[in-house]
Order: sequence, then C-alpha cells, then structure tokens
Amino acid sequence: MAEPHRRTVRDLRRSNRSTVLTKLYFEGPLSRQELGPLTGLSSGSISNVAGELIADGLVEDAGSVDSDGGRPRTLLRVAPGSGHLVGVDVGETRVRVELFDLTLTELARADLPLPPDGHDVERVVRLIGAGLRQVMEQVPPSTLLLGIGVGVPGIVDSGAVVHGQTIGWDAVPLGSLLRAAGQLPPDIPLFIDNGAKTLGRAEMWFGAGRGARNAVVTLIGSGVGACVIADGVPYQGASSSAGEWGHTVLQVVGGRSCRCGSRGCLEAYVGAEALLERWCERGGTWSAPDEEGALAELLAAADTGELLEETAEYLGAGIADLVNLFNPERIVVGGWAGLLLGPRLLPAVRAAAASYALRHPFAGTSLVLGQLGPDAVTVGAATLPLARFLETGGSVRGKVASGAG
Repeated sequence: MAEPHRRTVRDLRRSNRSTVLTKLYFEGPLSRQELGPLTGLSSGSISNVAGELIADGLVEDAGSVDSDGGRPRTLLRVAPGSGHLVGVDVGETRVRVELFDLTLTELARADLPLPPDGHDVERVVRLIGAGLRQVMEQVPPSTLLLGIGVGVPGIVDSGAVVHGQTIGWDAVPLGSLLRAAGQLPPDIPLFIDNGAKTLGRAEMWFGAGRGARNAVVTLIGSGVGACVIADGVPYQGASSSAGEWGHTVLQVVGGRSCRCGSRGCLEAYVGAEALLERWCERGGTWSAPDEEGALAELLAAADTGELLEETAEYLGAGIADLVNLFNPERIVVGGWAGLLLGPRLLPAVRAAAASYALRHPFAGTSLVLGQLGPDAVTVGAATLPLARFLETGGSVRGKVASGAG
C-alpha cells in the first residue's frame, strides 16, 4: 500500500503563494486585511507571502483605501509587466499568435493565413514559429516569457499529440515537432489543447461563463465544438475527447456528409463552412474572400430567411442535447460564427431548444452569447500557461525574449 503524500514546508509555502496570487489575480486589488478571510490564512502568513511576491516582482502596490479610524490600507495587485504569455490559435483559415502581459492585455499580434489546401503539419509549425518571432520582436529583450499555449482543431492527448480528423491530422506530435524545429524559445513551457476548450476556459474565467459551476461553452466557427464544465472543471473524458459536440448526429438516414467522414453531424448543418455550402446549393453567392465575410453577406441577404430558420432549429436541437446530457446552468454560444449568427438567431434557437429539451432541466438553463469576441481562443490558449503559473505560486519563470527561435 502506497504511503500517503506528506506535505513539506516547501509544499505549504507554494500552496500559500498560489492561494494569495490567485485571489489577487481574479479579485484584486485587495488589501492584506481583505486577503485574510478570503484565503483562510493568518495575518502573519499573508504578510510573509505578500512580502515574497512583492520581492519577486509579481505583486505591486495599487494605491490605498481609508480604513475605519486607522491608517490607510495599502492595496495589492498582480504586476501586469512581471511576465508575458503567448496564445496561439491554429484556426481553419489562419494561425493567430498573440503576446499578452500577465493580466492578458494584448501587446502584439501576428495573423498568418493558411492556404486553401489546408493544414499541412510542417507549414503550421513554420507559421507558429514565424508568428512567435513577429510578436517577440515588438517587446523589449528583457521580457520574461512564462509560457506558450496553443489551441488546435482536434483531440489532444496528454503527450501533446493531436488527432485532428477534420483537418487530416492523425496522431501528430505537435509539441515535439515545434521543439525539434527550433520554433520555440528553449525551455519555455508549452501547452496544447483543443481550441474549443481554450475558448471555454477564457469565457469561464473572464467572460459569459463567470460565476457558473456547471456550464457548456460552445465554439461555432468553420466547424463546431464545445467545452463541458463540470463543477468548475473542464471535463476531459477518458482520452481528452469530451466536448466533440459538432459530431453528435442530427440525422442518420440521408444526413449531410461531415468533414469527419460521417454523415448527419451537427457540424454538417450549423458550422460556417456547411452553412455556406447549404446557401450555395440554393443559389447563393458571395464576393468576400473569406468565410467571415461570406457569412456576413449571407446574414445581410434578403432571401436567406428559410435557411436561417432551419439553421436555428438544427442548432436548437443540438443545444437541447447539451441540456439533456449535462444539465448545465448556462450554455454560452461562442466562436466567430456563433457571435455573428447569435444576435439574429438566438431567440429562435432558444425556442427550438425548449421544444426538444426536457422541460425541467431546460428551465434551469440560460443561453447566452460569449463576451470575449472572436479572439477568445487565443486568450484561452494563453490561460494554459497562466493556470500553471498561478497553481505553482508564480514559481515557473520563463527565459528572456532574446532566446526566441
């Protein structure tokens, strides 16, 4: 029988640092006196931990507030410039790389288009490296890079191996390829996850999911995905594939072909690529050079009412499946296409979902639009290294920007 893990003084110190740093990050600025009841730590522990974090440059003074009859209380906050994070979104039509400060304020961005022939792995690796170099050139050489997060369209197992059936990736060791190609700064922590899950984390931390413990954050772009949040934690499943909502089946016999190779998937009806195909089949045309512009033209066209009504019903049926399966308190509609379609379709989607879902769980579910805009996947990717940074109490530090590949 294995012996229980014994917490060391170092473990306790790291835990206390993590607790204080996390509270300051999400709820700050806060005074030392406010941190006590919020963290459950003694005033002595708060004083010691705050002093360490200030000495490390992770926390700084943020002014003061008057106290009842005593000296003004100094407020503390996480220092935005004490570290930097990179988020990468490997999208359907482009690779986007963004550099953020520690509070996820954007500092630099690079958009690199993908050609029409798709996601050649070597090309994607080169584009990620090129984007990293572009954004790091725009910051001082002393910049501390705490980590890089990458969101991809596919299932990501624990070894950073990507199974992207819709883009032709079969067990692609993306993490190893990025390292081997010298596209990453040496020794910088790298995290890779499904793009819908990075979007979900971003909306749960900073957007429309805040305050919910059980939720589903959907990503509707060229394809369709979801992040399922169970008791505040993203649900992964046995092999990290939970949330492949776009490949739940709406119609078996005579269903539309899906990019995954199956038929009748939700994605084959409500994803932007499929929606534009359905419009084209009805004689629709567009002049925009990309899917975003084409979808905007579809929404503005005078003869697409019936098509959009059908799409709202399909999406409502898919939402009903989420309600019946997961009983969430909130469902967030996100992704660039979801945010374009939502203002027009959400009332009809809600009505359709009500007709397909079980009444009792649906009555306790709110359906809302995402709040973070079309960049939420990139922001969410940056939260992957940020989460590790907070969990370790700020002990994971990166190399300087001049080490970039």
